[in-house]
Amino acid sequence: MERKKKPSRREFLQELAQGSLAAGAFPYVLTHRPSQKRVILERAPDADRERRFAANDTIRLGVIGTGIIAFYNIRSALTVPGVELAAVCDLYDGRLTRAEEVFGQNIFTTRDYREVLARDDIDVVLIATPDHWHDVISIDAMRAGKAVYCEKPMVQEVAEGHSVIAAEKQYGAKYQVGSQGVSSIVMKKAQDLYRAGEIGELILVEAVNDRHSSLGAWQYSIPPDASPQTVDFDTFLKDTPKVPFDPVRFFRWRNYQAYGTGIAGDLFVHLFSWLHWIVSSDGPNRVFGSGGIRYWKDGRDVPDVLTCVMDYPEAETHPAFNMQIRVNFVAGGTGGGSSLKLIGSEGTLAFEGSSLTLSRTPFSAKPGYGGYDSLSTFPKSVQDEFVRQYRLQYFDVPPDINEPSEIVYTPPERYDDRDDHWANLIAAVRSGKAIVEDATYGLKAAGPSLAANQSYFSNRVVTWDHQKMEYA
Repeated sequence: MERKKKPSRREFLQELAQGSLAAGAFPYVLTHRPSQKRVILERAPDADRERRFAANDTIRLGVIGTGIIAFYNIRSALTVPGVELAAVCDLYDGRLTRAEEVFGQNIFTTRDYREVLARDDIDVVLIATPDHWHDVISIDAMRAGKAVYCEKPMVQEVAEGHSVIAAEKQYGAKYQVGSQGVSSIVMKKAQDLYRAGEIGELILVEAVNDRHSSLGAWQYSIPPDASPQTVDFDTFLKDTPKVPFDPVRFFRWRNYQAYGTGIAGDLFVHLFSWLHWIVSSDGPNRVFGSGGIRYWKDGRDVPDVLTCVMDYPEAETHPAFNMQIRVNFVAGGTGGGSSLKLIGSEGTLAFEGSSLTLSRTPFSAKPGYGGYDSLSTFPKSVQDEFVRQYRLQYFDVPPDINEPSEIVYTPPERYDDRDDHWANLIAAVRSGKAIVEDATYGLKAAGPSLAANQSYFSNRVVTWDHQKMEYA
């Protein structure tokens, strides 16, 4: 019996793209003519965004942790029709007061997250606490029957991630991790272009997320009324070493290993999430991180500069490739910026800010000769014979087509991918729509980030089992 030939990676990607397109996996339409170099991506029509929901159809949101990112998330959640903020929890009284000032006096406020989970009128919970609380509150929320939107990174330790995955399965929970870029229409366009083979074989990924400000380096503002009376510092500490009340640790928790995950957990994790979404990857298998505290010597014990190189093994959806990431909190006055670039054999996909640029530079069908070449070192008679044979070999090869070298894709004005990420979760709650970034996806992005920290602090290469999602 003839053995069935295994499809090539290009054939696999083409089938994947065709199947996804047929299933409506790329919800955008293009508003451009083929000759244009700039393309504005738009959302496809969404009936839920135009629908009015009855009072008994309202999805009520409870928020646990109301810091900077929580306020962004609340505003995005409230853009989804039929969503209402019902309760907020924080360990600093001032944030509870501020939530009432912004969202109304009728919301329930508490210091104890368990009171939010105990309420029957809460359908969805946002977890935007320091990282060391993510796993416990996530599991408690799913046990209480709540859908969950948990900010990235999903967990502080790899083992915690497996516990969250187990709880998601046990309770049949709707669980969304908050690396919202995976819901972006720009990201979906990048996925579409990659699957179509527009950049050829993936060779290298370069990612940067630099900053040059005190706030960017996590020196967040500390309220003048912070005290043991207004802050539940003991609860904040959880199971970490007990220390006296310290408002710096509470409000600038990202600077400490005990409560956060440093640069890798805050910023690498986004880059991994986006990359894995575009190329359908399970992650790298070797990670090496290097960096240090170069400027922000303010008592923090995590680096302010971190670079990392990773090896990605071959998979059905991509060849073996390398990735390098840099985050620098002292960006030399340039203002910093974020970028992700996928470099292939025939072009690149580059994210800068909110835009995506496709640059295509395929290799010429004719290799050429002369210039920077060894031909000039051959004897004259051999040069003449080489040229004669070259012209015979490539006589019928047509010249390269002079196509536009760049196409820039941008979202509409005021577009926010966080809005779409919340819309996805709410649709999952209402109608069973598939979650974009579930707990398994969340650990596949958090795991390499935590491995980068492991490598930095141990000063060694870390081997990561990207399928079992554990250190190898």
